[in-house]
Amino acid sequence: MPCPLCRKEFTIPDDGLSGMQKNFFMEKLLHVRKLSVGEEARRVLCDVCSNDKASADETSKRACVECQQNYCEQCSRCHAGTKAVAGHVQMEKEKQPKKEEIALKLLTTCDIHKDEEIKVCCLECKSAICMMCFIKSHKTHDCSDIEEVSVDLRRQMKTDTDKVTELLKTTGEVLPRFENEKNDLMKHLAGIEDEINITADKLIAAIQRDRAKLLSEVESIRLKRVKQLETVKQEVEQHMAALESFKRYSETFVSSGTACDVTRSANSLHDRADELMMSDVISHVDSSLPPLSVSFLSSTAVDRDAGNLIGSVTETGLFDALIFRRLLTAEGI
Repeated sequence: MPCPLCRKEFTIPDDGLSGMQKNFFMEKLLHVRKLSVGEEARRVLCDVCSNDKASADETSKRACVECQQNYCEQCSRCHAGTKAVAGHVQMEKEKQPKKEEIALKLLTTCDIHKDEEIKVCCLECKSAICMMCFIKSHKTHDCSDIEEVSVDLRRQMKTDTDKVTELLKTTGEVLPRFENEKNDLMKHLAGIEDEINITADKLIAAIQRDRAKLLSEVESIRLKRVKQLETVKQEVEQHMAALESFKRYSETFVSSGTACDVTRSANSLHDRADELMMSDVISHVDSSLPPLSVSFLSSTAVDRDAGNLIGSVTETGLFDALIFRRLLTAEGI
């Protein structure tokens, strides 16, 4: 998870947040905040005698920084007179000092030896320790007075802070470029979308025209062929009617005609039969209606990748951390 202060990501220990290294400075500031709550602090009861019914309404006048307890006037004097805590700092709540001033007065005690004040800095371990820690664990290490070490460290922190401040200022000047690039990108992509729509509309219009033309050609073929079929059909029906008429007349003549009738009409009926037989209707149909083959050959554009039917969109460039570094470099960072 990211640190809420510096935003650097870190791994949570196996035993949870309780296993993380403490920020003693922040703890002091939090404690100072509790001790400098203004008007409400005046109504805080004494932590020593507030449980006594006779002094239940006794409000605190002072607060011990080290013990983190509130005392009334009487308990404050008793606490200050105790030899074991004679060096503790007590604050008057009415004065309301600034938090920074309070933090400077706080005595930082050792996290291991609760009653020992931190006075030594182990340069080898880079840690602030008390005398007991020095005696037990750091006696052979290169150590120095913590006040002396803090002078150089404050100077280093001041230099680092100035550098970070300058970098923050310069980096902040880069931000408008991102907004401008975003606006330019949105405008450019809107133009690309317009080009795609225009090209697609042109293709759609061309396809619609081609479709109407091809359908018109098919309709023309249909009408022409249907007309041919109707004409030949009518001719065949007329020939069939003549055959049917001759057949009925001839059958009636044979069955009901007299010898004289047959003699008179036989030759003419025979000639008519030859005439009907000589009329090759089937051949006429074949010659009038040759085989018709109609097919459709699709355009090669249909066989192409559907994603490239209109065109293609090409993206060049990749925005990543390298580009961001180049932007910073361009600004002289």
